[in-house]
Amino acid sequence: MNELNKMLSEVNTFIFDYDGVMTDGTVYMDSNGDPLRTSNVKDGYALQLASKLGFHLAVISGAVVTNITKRLNMLGVKDVFTGVPDKVLKLEEYMEQYYLTPNQIIYMGDDIPDLKVMQRVGVPVCPADAAEEVKQISAYISHCPGGNGCVRDVIERTLKIQGKWLTAEAYSW
Repeated sequence: MNELNKMLSEVNTFIFDYDGVMTDGTVYMDSNGDPLRTSNVKDGYALQLASKLGFHLAVISGAVVTNITKRLNMLGVKDVFTGVPDKVLKLEEYMEQYYLTPNQIIYMGDDIPDLKVMQRVGVPVCPADAAEEVKQISAYISHCPGGNGCVRDVIERTLKIQGKWLTAEAYSW
């Protein structure tokens, strides 16, 4: 078993940044000036499957993103933290709340504000279009860019390593 597969075999928690990971980083504005973002349904499928399988799921974002919680909750992401000024502190609180160790956690980030939190987890990962500094510290770089399947990629890869990918739960939405 290679080193990445060994790391993935111990994971029970997925934590994601939002903009640039679950989205492509583009922010549209509606007629009222409110920001709108798009998300990928394949990422959504993987999130809900990981939730059904008992994985911890969270989003930690520095951006104030008000319209994402409902969709993420529907997908099984119960812990959605936006407007977070200190991602490391939020990570430490989350780890304490769920009795997690760093080796149990994947964190997917894409830009400079994610560097410090990525250095605190066992499996730092990023999308294909992440900042070079983020790529340098990542244990895995998805072949997919942010908002275009990178979340699905890392969840699917982890579930396959753990023998949980094509189980009965995978066939229902």
